[in-house]
Amino acid sequence: MTQKLYIQTNGCQMNEYDSDKMRDILLDSHAMEITLAPENADVLLLNTCSIREKAQEKVFSAIGRWRKLKQKNPKIIIGVGGCVASQEGAAIQKRAPYVDIVFGPQTLHRLPALLDQARTTHKKVVDISFPEIEKFDALPEPRAEGVKAFVSVMEGCSKYCTYCVVPYTRGEEISRPLNDVVDEIIALAKQGVREINLLGQNVNAYCGEMEDGALASFALLLHCVASIGGIDRLRFTTSHPLEFTDDLIEAFAEIPELVNHLHLPVQSGSNDVLARMKRDYSREDYLVKLEKLKVIRPNISLSSDFIVGFPDESDEEFEETMSLIEAVEFDFSYSFIYSPRPGTPAAEFNDNISMEIKKQRLSRLKMRLNEMTQNFSNAMIGSTQTILVEGESKKNALQMTGRTENNRVVNFTGHPRLKGQFVDILITEALPNSLRGRMVETSLNTIK
Repeated sequence: MTQKLYIQTNGCQMNEYDSDKMRDILLDSHAMEITLAPENADVLLLNTCSIREKAQEKVFSAIGRWRKLKQKNPKIIIGVGGCVASQEGAAIQKRAPYVDIVFGPQTLHRLPALLDQARTTHKKVVDISFPEIEKFDALPEPRAEGVKAFVSVMEGCSKYCTYCVVPYTRGEEISRPLNDVVDEIIALAKQGVREINLLGQNVNAYCGEMEDGALASFALLLHCVASIGGIDRLRFTTSHPLEFTDDLIEAFAEIPELVNHLHLPVQSGSNDVLARMKRDYSREDYLVKLEKLKVIRPNISLSSDFIVGFPDESDEEFEETMSLIEAVEFDFSYSFIYSPRPGTPAAEFNDNISMEIKKQRLSRLKMRLNEMTQNFSNAMIGSTQTILVEGESKKNALQMTGRTENNRVVNFTGHPRLKGQFVDILITEALPNSLRGRMVETSLNTIK
């Protein structure tokens, strides 16, 4: 009888990628099939994220709902993976003894063996080691799930920003060899993938080994991926301003497949706050890089991440963040209230900004960012945008959906055969979370 697998994914796109790999691995090793109903599953996996506040509590809340399923059927295997698993290890099983397996982001490829061990020994299993690049060497052939795909090119981060837990949960930066990345994308292109999103905690720190032993820069990787037949659109996330180098900026002039959008997290507009965060760049550094980019791509869409209420953030320092937003005019951005993460240097700082002030600052920041986002959307009305058709709209089966280069969802009336094609859409309406439009004539826009 075919075993069923249920995976719940929290957090970033790296976690989405990892969850897809968990599925592929267990499909290959145990012929499992995915179920969307946890009550029907033989194996329940939670892929966790530790970036936000109270991440651990959210983990126990989630797996707590599975406890009754385990009580009904003791043969069910419950596993917890991801960054919280890496951070907490066996402590998860001490608090939740019904959890059978705890594994880290770098050991998900060992899931088949961990699963067999848990079943045969009936003992708790923990593997949160950091075996570097072994994870990618052990993964099965990639399986495309649509016309776009994530591809992880490096793991970990060596920046050690004072607020960030990633270096402690995913380890130091490790880049995949150039040929391994290229081979994975070639395999995806053969399955109909036309858009690739290159992933890494600090993706532009990529430094992969080539056949001759030399190291490839991220800019070189972009050139290699863009040359693969069938890949017509290229994105990457998340990048660090410190390593947003001149050759990477130049790639936007040389690679038409690179979308006209950049996500470059700045976190704060205050040099003093950036120094306390250990970001190792200044406000001025950040603005100079964007100015260089805008010379090459004058209309490029820009997005970022912001943290408000970092320890000792004064009113003046917060105003510097607000002024940076006005100077750059971000298309859209993500913003969060600072919360200390266990084990990070900033957790020892005096978290001396009241929650009331943090919320006030976040509200003001979000309100302005949302205004800018809506203004950009409104400005797109009447323009013609090239979108990659991803499939049927989730809310209306009679419509198709896709994304613009600046990552806006567009819904329009069209035939299902358009899936996987690039089409030109005249934008007719801007809604809070999406755009609406109609096809320009009936011809498909082919990029290559």
